[in-house]
Amino acid sequence: MSAAMIGGVPVNAAALAAARRAQGSIWLWVAIGIAAYLALPWYAIQDTTWYQAIPQVFGSAEGANGVMQAATQGRSWLFIGLAGLALCAVGAAMPAGRAQGRWLLAGGLVGALGLAVSGFAIGARGWSFAALNSSFGELAINQFGIGAGGFIALTALVLLTAFGLARLGFFKGDLFVSGAVIGCGVMMALFIAYPVSKALAGAFFNEDGQWSITAFVARVFTERIWGLGCLAGGVRCGVAWNTLALALLTAAGTTFLGTLMALMAERGGKRWQGPLRVLALLPIITPPFVVGLGLILLFGRAGVVNQVLESWFGIEPTRWFYGMPGVLVAQLFAFTPIAFMIMRGVVQGIAPSLEEAAQMLRADRRRTFFTITLPLMKPGLANAFLVGFIESIADFGNPVVVGGQFSVLSTDIFFAIVGAQYDQGRAASLAWILTFFALAVFALQRGVLGKKNYTTVSGKGDAGIAMALPDGVRRTVYCIAFPWIVFTVVVYLFAFAGGFVQTWGRDYTFTLNHFKTAFSLEWGQFGLVWAGTAWNSLLTTLKLAGISAPITAALGLLIAWLLARNEFKGQGAFEFGALLAFAIPGTVLGVSYILAFNVPPFELTGTGLIIVLCFMFRNLPVGVRAGTAAFKQLDRSLDEASLMLRASTSQTLFKVVLPLLKPALVAALVYSFVRAMTTVSAVIFLVTAENELATTYIIGRVGNGDYGVALAYCTVLIVLMSAAIALIQFVVGERKLGRRKTGGVAAPVVVGH
Repeated sequence: MSAAMIGGVPVNAAALAAARRAQGSIWLWVAIGIAAYLALPWYAIQDTTWYQAIPQVFGSAEGANGVMQAATQGRSWLFIGLAGLALCAVGAAMPAGRAQGRWLLAGGLVGALGLAVSGFAIGARGWSFAALNSSFGELAINQFGIGAGGFIALTALVLLTAFGLARLGFFKGDLFVSGAVIGCGVMMALFIAYPVSKALAGAFFNEDGQWSITAFVARVFTERIWGLGCLAGGVRCGVAWNTLALALLTAAGTTFLGTLMALMAERGGKRWQGPLRVLALLPIITPPFVVGLGLILLFGRAGVVNQVLESWFGIEPTRWFYGMPGVLVAQLFAFTPIAFMIMRGVVQGIAPSLEEAAQMLRADRRRTFFTITLPLMKPGLANAFLVGFIESIADFGNPVVVGGQFSVLSTDIFFAIVGAQYDQGRAASLAWILTFFALAVFALQRGVLGKKNYTTVSGKGDAGIAMALPDGVRRTVYCIAFPWIVFTVVVYLFAFAGGFVQTWGRDYTFTLNHFKTAFSLEWGQFGLVWAGTAWNSLLTTLKLAGISAPITAALGLLIAWLLARNEFKGQGAFEFGALLAFAIPGTVLGVSYILAFNVPPFELTGTGLIIVLCFMFRNLPVGVRAGTAAFKQLDRSLDEASLMLRASTSQTLFKVVLPLLKPALVAALVYSFVRAMTTVSAVIFLVTAENELATTYIIGRVGNGDYGVALAYCTVLIVLMSAAIALIQFVVGERKLGRRKTGGVAAPVVVGH
């Protein structure tokens, strides 16, 4: 075996090659940083893409590169980044070791922090802060939002900082792990923590832009938010109590119904598994307000129920359904299938041997169910409750469609931003309350579960037979779950049918006019014309969701790998940051983006990029959770064997681990795509006429009372999303647990690896 000497220690050729690759990576990022300064426009130019501005990079116009901006246009602070790259180049020329690490760390920090501080301190009108104006006087030079050159140079400096930390002994000296942790941490700080904190800070500024605790207190503690007039005979309660009551009722209801449906599917006979699996997919493949539209066709003023009551009993149609009852019913229909999916996995994972052991000790089925089966479902129940609560408080579509005069925090935040008042402070104060509710329930869930162990599935075989449900439980399950399932199907069928009739409530003539209005194609003088009014929004949605989905899945699985296969300082905070987007309601994230990214150094408002970023970091926990679950099934010895054979960490990840994660990767990819296609609350603030999305188009049609076109569009989206789900089911399949069949009940057998 060939050998060489590094630091006086003999190593084989593979180790030498790995060391050379590491040195090459450092030089590569130094070169990329310098190239970004020389070959790309430093600032973003309005209505111009970065590649269109390349011919201007050596000129004196706005599209000039970083060197020209600093040397000829007076923006001398940009030399800080070049100085940092120069220090990193000195470090790259040194042999691997702590000395090299110090140079890399110093250069990376000087460059990255210098550019970041100057970027936030100097804006489109000079100094960004009044304190700097008073201290240093008016600044004649300004700067705009960062462009391709600035972004790539900053990325290079951040990664070189990470490499310096690795050379100093952090992250076990692994450059790839260090770069991944620092890079992902910076992205989460920039696109989750920074916008959310900036938006929430807006509640503390008064009308004159001065910091004021009094302004925060005055905005938060108002009758409109916390009033209890409804309990004293008044018209309504405060919007915070409305939101909290609705969320608690929805979370409890969806958890209860989802659990019953899960027991029906797994313990109630094989014939229910197929229909319930289809039902579970409905809220994923449909926009969040489809249920509300279907309920309007049933219970609205011109709905079927009111028409029947008027024709049979002479009862005058009213708007009784709009308000708290309508929103609660709509959310129960929309979010119960999500609770069902969570609880179905939990019921599947309960080892039958535990139930058999209880019965061997003379416990009857009822006692076994309540003392063994139900307690083992506790983590799932807590998770289902948490998901139902957060989905409810973040829901925008159903309250805006069927809420009537019943206000919740998500709709109030929306109208505070887009209404005639444009009250940023009020929107921020409402976002504080919404975020507090979400984090409080998140903390309560973790406190209830604590560090107890609920593991029931191990690598050992388990050929036990699942216990049949006790008679009383089985009757309860069927009496409640079955009618609810039928009602759910009816609501979705009405929503589907609404796009095929002329005018619901007046003219039920079959028609395809609504589809023609939205998606008609015509032949014009120059060929095919996309004449339908919905084509632009559909194609834009497909494009942006298609861009964001693979990045979301890849980033989520990378973070999952860092958490599952590596140990480093600050890992707990890193994990909290990765899952923080799950606890933050989509409405708050959308408001945060519109407030944080409309001024330098990140002028993204009105672009498709801001929507892509919102999709990415809103759905990031999906990839993290999918990857974490997959890594728990992979033995660490696979990674260790690769590393023992002198493969680098990145080679191990991409050639050994990633192929084994294909199901999780594809699942995260498709789920991220579907959620991006159907989301509304997070992006309702970010769309423009140029970048209109499918869900915002539908909301606009609903606002105009054009339910036919809205429901026709929903039907098209359902077909598209069904095709995506069918594709993932075909490619990946589902988790297979061995089962022994007995009496029509599938009994779980965990197959060891």
